[in-house]
Formats: sequence, structure tokens, C-alpha cells
Amino acid sequence: MTTVFIATGNAHKVEEIRAVLGSPERIFLSQCDAPVRLEPEETGSTFRDNARIKSLTWATYLAMEVCNLGVQWVLADDSGLEVDALDGAPGVHSARFAALDTGRPGNSSDAENNAKLLRLMAGALPERRTARFRCALALTPVLAGTEPSAMAAATRDFDGVCEGRLLDRPSGAGGFGYDPLFVPQGFDRPFAELGTDVKNRLSHRARALEALLGWWNR
Repeated sequence: MTTVFIATGNAHKVEEIRAVLGSPERIFLSQCDAPVRLEPEETGSTFRDNARIKSLTWATYLAMEVCNLGVQWVLADDSGLEVDALDGAPGVHSARFAALDTGRPGNSSDAENNAKLLRLMAGALPERRTARFRCALALTPVLAGTEPSAMAAATRDFDGVCEGRLLDRPSGAGGFGYDPLFVPQGFDRPFAELGTDVKNRLSHRARALEALLGWWNR
């Protein structure tokens, strides 16, 4: 039996990860199962940098005998939206896109982020509305009695991308984040209307998780 700690407090992400990686041989824990709530500062310039910061912070904590919860691996995700017309923004700032304007600490609400994106993209022609969701996963072993540098060296990285385009108004009540605005390539409706089964097959996170699962199965 393998115990995996998902380094996020986002219940939607936990559900997506469990849906793809779920197996009788794996137990999944998340931040709600830990006695503390760590908030590592995401100072990386890329999604991969930030995913590694989160996975290593939690692996270092869980490697301490008093805290380990029986965890063998920490899985961290960093993901977001890249809009071509905005030179790749919001990118690594996707979760706090609106807050960048105010200097307010922490993440913005989905409604605030979507409103800012709509404002910046107002009047953009269809050919200027291309975008993609990008996900980076970091899988770090929890090695008791080992220096963090050794766990960092043993960390595995997995990536996933979902190309698409942006609507000029939100549509649908499902999903989270920018899902009401993002239409994946090959579809005419946004993720917020397509349902979890479709999203868990097509999304950037699903594709990164499939790459991880392929490595695990090998």
C-alpha cells in the first residue's frame, strides 16, 4: 500500500487527482489530514519551480518522525492559464491575478480573476483569444533521516498542457478557476459545461497525471 500526500488545500484539485490516480493500492491524504497548514512562498518563475517548492516543503515536514502520517510520497501541483494576447499572463499568478492590482495578500476569488481577464480581453477578436492551461506536477519521496537536498534530487516532474480559447463571457456552473471561460480545443463549450468526466480526460492536470501514472506503472 502506497500513501500519497497531496500538497494542496484545494478540494477540487484533490478530487481530480484522486479520480485519475485512484487505486486500491494507494491511499491519498491532503492538507486537511495534517496537523499543521504549511504555506510555502511560491517564489518560482515557472509552474515547475513552484510545484517543487510545495512538494519539498511538505516532504521535509513529513519526513520528521513525529509528523510523517505514514506518507511515502508528496505530490504537488502548480498550474494556471496562459493567454497569448497577454504574453502568457496570468501564468504563475493565475490564482492571485486580480490581487496583483491591489497588493492584497493571498489568492483572489474565481469571480475576481475571471472579471479581470474579461476586462483585459474585452473586444479581442476570436483569433486573438487563444490560450492554454498548463500544469506541472512534482512527486517527492518522503525519506526520513535524509537531507532535503536528497529528496529534491529524487523528485520527479510531470507536465500537461490543454490548448483552447477564451469566451467573451462566462458560461456554466461546473468546475472552478477559469473553467467558465476556457473552451478546450475540439469543443464548443467551456470546461464549466463539459462535466468532470470530460475534464478529467482532457485537462492539463489530467494529462500531467496520466504521465505520472505511466511512470508509476512502469
